[in-house]
Amino acid sequence: MTTLLLIGKVNPRVRERLKGRFDILELPSARAEDVTSDMAARVAGTASFNAMPAALMDALPNLKIIANFGVGYDGVDVGHAASKGIIVTNTPDVLDEEVADTTIGLLLNTLRQFPRAENYLREGRWTREGAFPLSPLTLRGRHIGMYGMGRIGQQIARRLEAFNVKISYHTRSPKADIGYDYYPSLKALATAVDTLVCIVPKTPETRQTINREILQALGANGVMINVGRGWTVHEGDLADALERKVIAGAGLDVFEVEPCLPEALMKFDNVSLLPHVASASVATRNAMADLVADNLISWFEQGKPVTPVPETPFRR
Repeated sequence: MTTLLLIGKVNPRVRERLKGRFDILELPSARAEDVTSDMAARVAGTASFNAMPAALMDALPNLKIIANFGVGYDGVDVGHAASKGIIVTNTPDVLDEEVADTTIGLLLNTLRQFPRAENYLREGRWTREGAFPLSPLTLRGRHIGMYGMGRIGQQIARRLEAFNVKISYHTRSPKADIGYDYYPSLKALATAVDTLVCIVPKTPETRQTINREILQALGANGVMINVGRGWTVHEGDLADALERKVIAGAGLDVFEVEPCLPEALMKFDNVSLLPHVASASVATRNAMADLVADNLISWFEQGKPVTPVPETPFRR
């Protein structure tokens, strides 16, 4: 029976789907030094949450496939995998709509301060102090700039259309099938819009691209929403921009070093913070787990993966 290695904290549904079809071994972390001689001899496939460095691949000489739990796979050294002929898969599509829904919720929470309003009610302040203060910001009349227009970005934009707001976008190059206004640089987009929604992957090119210059361009009525990667936002620059009222607010579901975040961001009433929950519903996480399992089952039973990443395309 083929042996698989589950690395780190794996969704229980992955284990349930795979047991009986495969021998299952488990590794608490992605450290190559923890690989036993038995693992090295037997393991042909792995499942993990965005953790597969080159050293761990090298420690598993019979490895054929890495099934990543998540759309993003920046924690997997795909270049090294490709050089060794190892297929890498991810879980696209099944979480797109959940993340898009969360983005709209985070945007509304940031603009209308709904979490603060609910806390005001729960604390009994409505009866003691009267009506909750009017929200200084609104979605009405806003111009939304999408920084990223992949699968999830397009789902977010479709939802925003229902709010009758103007939508523009910036990506590395314009998309032929997208009708929104395209801006050739992030700064040009930030200058044109008053709301910036960040949904780009973690790559060297996106490192802290939301910085002092971009926030200044966004302006005093500006709102920045990040549901992509914490890597993309310079959190120090963001805290400073909020402190000096360079922008009007921010909503964040992701942070540079999770689960930690800068204390400076905690003090602002015009900031909405979520603990990386964009895809965190039972239904969506189950669908992601099923796709991880389906990739492994399909590879070992049919000789092909379901959703290989572009860097390691499947060739029959």
